[in-house]
Amino acid sequence: MGLYDRDYTQAGFRSQPHYAPQMRFTFPRLTPVVKWLLIINIAIFLTAVIVSPVGFYIYEWFQLDTTSLFRALQFWRLITYQFLHDPLSIWHIFLNMLGLFFLGPTLERHWGSRKFLPFYLGCGVAGALFYYFLVAVGFLPQGIMVGASGAILGMLAACAILFPHFVVFIAFFPVPIRVAAIGLTFVYLFFVITRGENAGGDAAHLAGMAAGAGYVLSRPWREQLRLKVHSRTWERRMAAERNLQMEVDRILQKVHDQGVHNLTAQEKRTLKKATEAEQRQHRL
Repeated sequence: MGLYDRDYTQAGFRSQPHYAPQMRFTFPRLTPVVKWLLIINIAIFLTAVIVSPVGFYIYEWFQLDTTSLFRALQFWRLITYQFLHDPLSIWHIFLNMLGLFFLGPTLERHWGSRKFLPFYLGCGVAGALFYYFLVAVGFLPQGIMVGASGAILGMLAACAILFPHFVVFIAFFPVPIRVAAIGLTFVYLFFVITRGENAGGDAAHLAGMAAGAGYVLSRPWREQLRLKVHSRTWERRMAAERNLQMEVDRILQKVHDQGVHNLTAQEKRTLKKATEAEQRQHRL
C-alpha cells in the first residue's frame, strides 16, 4: 500500500492545462516514533528468520494466543503481538511496514509523538480484544495471531477522516483513501461473517479501523470533557484558596486581638500552610 498526495497541498503547485492538478508521488520524512517502530518490527522479523531457535521463543512468549486461558490472560501479548509477523511470508511485514511508512509520519506530525504512539498501539489492542471477544463467544475458533495490521488499518481510517485528499495504492491502482477505507471495511466484514481463512485477522482489521475512526471522531467531545474537568479543578482550587485566605485573615485578626500564644495547633498549621503556598507562588 503506497500513498501520494495531491500537488495543491504542496508548495510551488502548478496546475496542468485546463486546471487539472498534477498528481505527484512523494516519500514522507520519517518521524521519531515511526522510525523506531519500523526498526523494531524489521529487527524482530529478521531475528526470527535468521536465528530460528530464538524466533521460536519470541513467538512462543509474545504472540497473541487464545488456545489456553493462561496465555490469553498474559496481557502483555496485546502489545507484543503487534511487533511480530509471519516468518514464512515476507509480504505480511512488507505491506504493514509500507503502510506505517506512508501513513505514520503524517499522523505523528499532526498529533505529536506522545499522542501518536498510544493511538497506534491502542488500535492494535482494539483488534486483539475484538478477536478475543469473537473467540470467547464461540464465533471464531481458538488460535494465534500476529501482526501490526490492526494498528495500520487504524491509521488508514484516521487518515481517511483527517486527510481525505490522500490517495493509496490498492493492488497497484491509485484509490482515494476514503474509498479504500470504506471498501476494505466491507471486505473485512464479509470475511468475518463468512468465517474466512483469516477471519481472526480480518476481525482485528475491522476493530483497528473502528478504533482509529472512533478516536478521531470523538476528539471534539473529548476536548470538551477535558476542558470541563480542568474548569472544575480550577474552580475547586480557587474556592480552596479563597477559604484559606478567609481563615488566614481570621487567624491574623485573632493574633492582633489576643496574641500569638492563644493560637491553637490547627490555626498554627493553617498559617504554616498559607506561608508555604505563598512561597511556592513566588518561586514560580
